[in-house]
Amino acid sequence: MSTRETGSPWRNWAGNVTSRPAREVRPATAEELADAVRTAAEDGLRVKTVGTGHSFTSIAATDGVLIRPDLLTGIRRIDREAMTVTVESGTPLKRVNVALAREGLSLTNMGDIMEQTVAGATSTGTHGTGRDSASIAAQIRELELVTADGGLLVCSEKENPEVFAAARIGLGALGIVTAITFAVEPVFLLTAREEPMTFDRVTSEFDELHAENEHFEFYWFPHTDNCNTKRNNRSAGPAAPPGRIGAWVEDELLSNGLFQLACSVGRAVPPAIPSIAKVSSRALSARTYTDIPYKVFTSPRRVRFLEMEYALPREAAIGALRELKAMVERSPLKVSFPVEVRTAPADDIALSTASGRETAYIAVHLYKGTPHRAYFTAVERIMTAHGGRPHWGKVHTRDAAYFSEVYPRFAEFTELRDRLDPDRLFANDYLRRVLGA
Repeated sequence: MSTRETGSPWRNWAGNVTSRPAREVRPATAEELADAVRTAAEDGLRVKTVGTGHSFTSIAATDGVLIRPDLLTGIRRIDREAMTVTVESGTPLKRVNVALAREGLSLTNMGDIMEQTVAGATSTGTHGTGRDSASIAAQIRELELVTADGGLLVCSEKENPEVFAAARIGLGALGIVTAITFAVEPVFLLTAREEPMTFDRVTSEFDELHAENEHFEFYWFPHTDNCNTKRNNRSAGPAAPPGRIGAWVEDELLSNGLFQLACSVGRAVPPAIPSIAKVSSRALSARTYTDIPYKVFTSPRRVRFLEMEYALPREAAIGALRELKAMVERSPLKVSFPVEVRTAPADDIALSTASGRETAYIAVHLYKGTPHRAYFTAVERIMTAHGGRPHWGKVHTRDAAYFSEVYPRFAEFTELRDRLDPDRLFANDYLRRVLGA
C-alpha cells in the first residue's frame, strides 16, 4: 500500500469539481484498505474513494483521506455454474467487458461509457437503456465492502440482505466497496439500427418504439426538429460489425473530432450554434451493424462536457421533453449538445433512480467551459415538476428534503447509514446535502 501526504488538488473528469485531500492512499488489498480506514478514523480524517472521476457532482470530493483503487483491479473468479463474475472494485468497466468477451460471457446491459471503475459506476447508478434489463447495479449478486469500523462486510440477497438492498447504489455513504459479483450470461449478438427521425415522429411513436425494441434511445438536437434514434436488439447473427473506415468516420471524425470543433466554435460564437446544430444533426446517417454487446452499447466520448440527467416516470417523459423543447425555443439559450432520452424497467434498489417505477431518463449536456447555470436551472424546474429523480453523479441542486419525497425508501437508506456509519466517516459536503446530516 502506498500512502502520501498531499496538498495538491484532485479534479474530476469534467474539471468542474476540485478538492484538496490531506492524504492519498493506494491499497492493493481489501485488508490494506481496511487498515487505511481505521488509521483515518484514528487521525480524525474523513475518507472518500475516487475512481476515474466521471461524476459531475462532488460525491467523491474530500479534504481528508482520498482512496485511489487503481491497485484493486482484476477478475477474482468466474463461476460458470452460478453464471457470475467477481471483480475488484477499481477495475474499469472496459477491462471487465474485454475479459468477459474473451471468456465467451457478457453483462446483460451497460451504459455507453466504459471508462468508469465498476464501484464508481454502480455506486452512482450508472445505466444504459433497456425495456427489460436494468442498470449495472441491478446486475449485482454480491458486494464486499469495508465499513466504518474497519470490518469487511459481505452482502447478498441471502447474507445481510438489508445492506444488499441499499448498498448496490450506496453513494459511498455505507462503506467502501472492495469487490462486486455480477450476474453474467453467454455472450450474444446485438443488431444496432441507427436512424434519423423527426422530433414529432419519435415523440408520438415513443411508446411503440419502447415496446418493440429491447434497447431504444434517441437524441434530440436543440434548435432543430431532428433526432437520431438507436435500436439495439438481440440477433441470431452472423456478426457484421461496421467497417473500419465507416466506424472511424461516424464514431471518431463526426461524433468526436468535428463535434469537438463545432462545440468550440459554438462556445466562442454562441449565435452560430443553431446553424451548426442544423448541419451536425444531419451529418449522422442511417446505419445497421451487428456485434457483441460492449461493442454496440458503448462508444468513445472524447469531447468533455457537463451533464444533468433526471429520471422520470416513463409516462411523463415525452410531455417533459416537449416542455424542454418549448423552453429552449422561447429562450435566448444556445445549446450545442443533443438531449438524450433512455429508459429502464423498475428495480428494487432503495436509491436507484428507477426504484419502484418504470423510468425514462432525460439528459442534457453542455460543452466544458460553457456557462451552464441558466440552462440547467430551467431544465431542472421542468424535471422536478414531474417528480424527477436526478442521477447521483450528475449536476443537480436537490437536497435530502426533496429526496425523502421522491424516494419511498429514503428513510430505509438513511437508517442503514446511521447503523453502518454513525460517526459519518464517509461523509462529505455532497452527502450532507443529499442525505442529511
